[in-house]
Amino acid sequence: MLYLIGVLIMVLGIAVSIALHEIGHLLPAKAFRVRCTQYMVGFGRTLWSTRRGETEYGIKAVPLGGYVRMIGMFPPGRDGRVRASSSNPFHQMVEQARADSLEEVGPDDDDRVFYRLPVWKRLVIMAGGPVMNLVLAAGLMGLVLTVHGVPSDLTPTLSNVQACVNDDVTDVSCESQPPSPALAAGLQVGDRILSVNGEEVTTWSEASYAIQNAGDRATFVIDRDGQQETLTADLVVRERPVIGADGSVELDEAGEPVMRELSFLGASGSVLYERQPVSEVPGVVYDMFKRTAGIVVTLPVHLVNVANAAFGPDERDVEGPMSVVGAGRVAGDVSQSGLMPGDTTTDKLWWLVSLIASLNMALFVFNLIPLLPLDGGHIAGALWEGLKRTAARFRGRPDPGPVDTAKALPVAYAVAIGLLAMSALLIYADIVKPIRIT
Repeated sequence: MLYLIGVLIMVLGIAVSIALHEIGHLLPAKAFRVRCTQYMVGFGRTLWSTRRGETEYGIKAVPLGGYVRMIGMFPPGRDGRVRASSSNPFHQMVEQARADSLEEVGPDDDDRVFYRLPVWKRLVIMAGGPVMNLVLAAGLMGLVLTVHGVPSDLTPTLSNVQACVNDDVTDVSCESQPPSPALAAGLQVGDRILSVNGEEVTTWSEASYAIQNAGDRATFVIDRDGQQETLTADLVVRERPVIGADGSVELDEAGEPVMRELSFLGASGSVLYERQPVSEVPGVVYDMFKRTAGIVVTLPVHLVNVANAAFGPDERDVEGPMSVVGAGRVAGDVSQSGLMPGDTTTDKLWWLVSLIASLNMALFVFNLIPLLPLDGGHIAGALWEGLKRTAARFRGRPDPGPVDTAKALPVAYAVAIGLLAMSALLIYADIVKPIRIT
């Protein structure tokens, strides 16, 4: 049930993020008096729509994006004609798109078409969607940091008591195995360890250090529901990472944990979340941006790795790209198991909020790629036009007019096909070999 709830929350988060992205385009477009005929969340068949004034608002069947239809996205040809005769299929494609863009332009709409806007207004409109996602990412992550907090040290409150301890501590099978020392001693989830063999502990690191050096037996003073109890555990010896007196894991020259035969209890502490000051938010958001931009810049390499994992023995990179299917599966896993020892339902919900924040950062960065049909393609076209007009003005030459972004449509269709292929690969990989973070 928790898994399904997590998936539904992520689906709702994606839908709201897309809807607000398009609102980021719609509001400035209407503020600049561009006639917007449609505001749609999704693609394909329309499931629901309603008309308010001159705009139709609706939801479509395929929730992989959205759009705001503005009249006059592409200017007429240089000769002022909407169409020009040509047998070139790419030219025909461009002219058809130009005609479709101007089809809804009425006699009183000359000052309401997109291409006639000043460059700065077009930049505001096209950047509005990605900026909305950036605001959402920063706002949601700010709430996570300042209201809930980030994991710090583990507390000595037990989040898990193992049923048994095999020779291999990663083996969870308990068939024909004796109970773990923690279970045999009577320790329970929720118990807070106050001392180990008379040594007071306040963190799980301190408790782990004391347990590893306790020998064959350890005496625990615990707090259980406000009452102190004393329990004794007969410890076992297992190969474990060596923990120093300061709670840090000892590393060898290669940077790997030092492993040694040590006393082992078979229990885990709980994570402590510490709220952060508002001053920490910009740095965390910037780090999110850098990590996301790094993935986008190296996207072809990541897609090759995804293909190798999907069709071969390689494992998925937890920091790599995923589809909406993968995002839903990760959300389900987080809702069911959490990310940290002892995560409560509230903790799991906050992890989902951070996932939605990461999704919005990905939408912000990805949409700024300077290729049509992405927002970055329109932004690049407007910037190029502004540069050309500025250069012409300084050189005393005639205004070159609007940049004809319609000529880039063959590239836009190629990019769209590439995006569909990428989506298909990611969806397939997220089904046959999903990313696991829990």
